[in-house]
Amino acid sequence: MTAEYRDLSLWFDTLGEDVTPRPALTGDLDVDVAIVGAGYTGLWTAYYLAKADPSLRIVVLEREIAGFGASGRNGGWCSALFPASIAKVARSSTRERAIAQQRVMNATVDEVGRVVAEEGIDCDFAKGGTVVLARTPVQLARARHLVADEHAWGFDESDARLLDAAEAHAMVGATDVLGGTYTPHCAVIHPAKLARGLAAAVTRLGVTIHERTPVTAIRDGAAITPHGRVRADVVVRATEGYTPELAGFHRELAPVYSLMIATEPLPESFWAEVGLARRESFSDMRHLIIYGQRTADDRLAFGGRGAPYHFGSRVRPEFDRDENVFAELRRVIAELFPAVADATITHTWGGPLGVARDWYASCGLDRARGLAWAGGYVGDGVGTANLAGRTLADLIRDEYTELTRLPWVRHRSPKWEPEPLRWIGTNVGLRVMAGADAEEQRTGKESRLAQAFGRFLGH
Repeated sequence: MTAEYRDLSLWFDTLGEDVTPRPALTGDLDVDVAIVGAGYTGLWTAYYLAKADPSLRIVVLEREIAGFGASGRNGGWCSALFPASIAKVARSSTRERAIAQQRVMNATVDEVGRVVAEEGIDCDFAKGGTVVLARTPVQLARARHLVADEHAWGFDESDARLLDAAEAHAMVGATDVLGGTYTPHCAVIHPAKLARGLAAAVTRLGVTIHERTPVTAIRDGAAITPHGRVRADVVVRATEGYTPELAGFHRELAPVYSLMIATEPLPESFWAEVGLARRESFSDMRHLIIYGQRTADDRLAFGGRGAPYHFGSRVRPEFDRDENVFAELRRVIAELFPAVADATITHTWGGPLGVARDWYASCGLDRARGLAWAGGYVGDGVGTANLAGRTLADLIRDEYTELTRLPWVRHRSPKWEPEPLRWIGTNVGLRVMAGADAEEQRTGKESRLAQAFGRFLGH
């Protein structure tokens, strides 16, 4: 493995396989489906298309290597989370359709588990669910409200339940635990192993992946690269946080950075105290998001938001690392688990995720233009990308199914504001969430800042 890829994340460093790039495109090409981006969205789309119709000529075009972007760097939560709340989805469609979409999201976790087992993809898949801790009285009230709200939509204790202090602490032995919530609808994975395993699976199915093949423009029925033009009946845009770099798509999604750290493998004495016995994913009820997992080799992999949005939707390798954010992640993880304070942090990394202006992920197909898309996952893309792949496979094959009727299909988010408004608004939002947490600590009451900003965040 070349050093440039090993340094992308803990996940690439522990991949244990060669990632020499596949051959680049060498000239013009005519295919049935051209997919731009070899992350989860592109690879799942290729997988389900090839399984449904082996006669299709499918090519995947990737600027670097499969899994290079968020798919090989994320927190490893294959969850049922969708960035827009169920209430917001219902407002844009109906109550019944919003509930149907969430039930499909819940089932998607098991669908990913089914495929990785069937294809022999060893990605450390462990369905332990998610614990979201409440560590202040305000957070505990928020936990109660969230569970009651989910039950009001027709879900029950098998989907989401409130934990008392003893139950929550037994699952995640953090400090100051007053309670929390639990859902079984999440598995933890090794992200790069999943991405690379999917790439190998689609190759076995006859799909061609051209790596080191940057797409500079997507036009009706064509993907333009420095190595040649790929003409297709359908071109799928599956570029998530890198979408603004494509000509004509500068304001479709905003690239917002999420950063992570990982410890050295920790001793059994640590895990006896901290728990995570089923490798539950974990977070807490603060507004500025944090997330973590116990890896298969007994590290704590821990991440969070807080890195700034960069003017002009710029995406640069140097933005993957922000020492201030890494220091804050070290502080928070030691606050949660004091026993980890002296552990060595072996890996620090990050990368961009894609955010739609209305915080509403979408997928769809414009048949007249031969253009399909999926994205805007706001960091919850491991599971949602699988649903996108299945849905796009149905849309491209003109199949009218349960999936193609879901409300996120063909949803059109408004474009982001031009600069400098985009830069101001996005970075103000990050500061508001951090300020909301500080306000709650100071007042012991639900933050008015967070309530005021909630609609902007998809609530």
